[in-house]
Amino acid sequence: MTAPETPRSRPTAVTHEVTNQPPPLTGHDVADDAVLLEGVRREGAGWHVDELHRFGRYVGSEEAQRWADQANRHEPELRTHDRFGNRVDEVEFHPAYHALMDASVGAGLAGAAWADGRPGAHVARAGGFMLATALEQGHLCPVSMTYAVVPALRRSPDLAKTYEPLLTGRVYEPGLRTPTAKRGLLAGMGMTEKQGGTDVRANTTTAVEQPDGTWRLRGHKWFTSAPMNDLFLVLAQSPAGLSCFLVPRVLPDGSRNTFRIQRLKDKLGNRSNASSEPEFDDTVAWLVGDEGRGVRTIIDMVTMTRLDCVLGSAGGIRTALAQAVHHARHRAVFGALLVDQPLMRNVLADLSLESEAASTLALRLAGAADRAHRGDAGERAFLRLATAIGKYWVCKRQPVAVAEALECLGGNGYDEASGMPRLYREAPLNGIWEGSGNVNALDMLRALTREPESLEALRSEIEAAAGADARLDAAWRELRAELSRPEDAQVRARRVVERAALVLQGSLLVRHAPNAVADAFCASRLAGDQGLAFGTLPPGTDFAALLERTPV
Repeated sequence: MTAPETPRSRPTAVTHEVTNQPPPLTGHDVADDAVLLEGVRREGAGWHVDELHRFGRYVGSEEAQRWADQANRHEPELRTHDRFGNRVDEVEFHPAYHALMDASVGAGLAGAAWADGRPGAHVARAGGFMLATALEQGHLCPVSMTYAVVPALRRSPDLAKTYEPLLTGRVYEPGLRTPTAKRGLLAGMGMTEKQGGTDVRANTTTAVEQPDGTWRLRGHKWFTSAPMNDLFLVLAQSPAGLSCFLVPRVLPDGSRNTFRIQRLKDKLGNRSNASSEPEFDDTVAWLVGDEGRGVRTIIDMVTMTRLDCVLGSAGGIRTALAQAVHHARHRAVFGALLVDQPLMRNVLADLSLESEAASTLALRLAGAADRAHRGDAGERAFLRLATAIGKYWVCKRQPVAVAEALECLGGNGYDEASGMPRLYREAPLNGIWEGSGNVNALDMLRALTREPESLEALRSEIEAAAGADARLDAAWRELRAELSRPEDAQVRARRVVERAALVLQGSLLVRHAPNAVADAFCASRLAGDQGLAFGTLPPGTDFAALLERTPV
């Protein structure tokens, strides 16, 4: 019998060789960014630069970026009962989420700035927050709320004395336990309800005082993020009106407070962060601030989370820009690198200009917050108005800027592996969180009417650049005329807040940015020498100078 013929081995078919693709944007220092570092130094936190570089290397590491991807792919899971049928109302997270939280809390991005007596502490924290935004935004929601809760909690000194040292620590200790037995705490906020949304005065959650000085809440909140946090500020109707209350997940005696999580929200983005609908039923709470003054109390927290929305959107724009520039520097088309193609240079330079204006304004607000909390009345007045202006405009610009940056990558940018779809899904969030565009535009009007010192502070800030650029001077004259017209104020509110943001950004860039950046901004954003899309800067723009300011 003849043995069967052994088939000859064939060489593996090589169908293609991968060329003309950029390497992964990893293993770099994200803090190696002139715009960020100049702003941090200018606003008083130059002493923190070395730490920013350390954190920036972590943010740019392959390991941290893998955690960010895993935290979004493996979403939080709600566990309402244990296997015996006991109600537990817990949310389970992937280990990558805990790794991100540990790093950000350890870097002082939660409440640590409130315990740091150095001038510029809040600016230092803002710089780190922007870097963390470049990594993953979902885990920053509980970080941001923990930062923001401190000034509101201080309206009740006894509660602040108990909890502030733990809220301002740098230890991330997950799990539901007696708050004072932990080394670090996280805070959240429960304001909105399904029947009212932004109109929190329509809330139906009730509060009844008890003989021991505590209160009992009953009601249902509509959008409460980070339900595994330790403490929450909650609005409820008491006999004197809408009031603010502190609700711990675990009571001082170690028993679970009633905090029934009905479901987790199925959100567009921010997937690593659990957002929930909690139900209160005889839930134990402590009054924060004066009874009937709940909005005034909790607005201290909202103001700080609005600042983080500006920082987060500025960071999101900068992250998208970095990805677009990195791609363009490694991708060749029609015989030349994309970054050397004239039209692509226009697009990237325009995005860079938008990013620098956003980051400069965000860090100016952080500087104002730092000085306001140290007793500077002028900075407090400026912050009151400028936060509403910045929150409106920078958050509005993030979705369009991220979309343009994604398009720079072409089909690669539409693929989940690039990370750009996650940035795109995240982009609308800050425009909604802590007040939508209309809310902030109307808040600007209220500040102008009720706090005229805020307009004076804005005037002083803008006029610090008076005479330096005729286009800026003309835009400021036009804005002053708009601000002086009381008729149809609400109809014009978006036009006015947009113009105020651009004039404020123009003043900051004229004073602090290179001449080429300031000139391009005044020409395109204030004098109108630009189209409606990115990449429409006029011929003669110094594209090379603008591209030198990109973060990679």
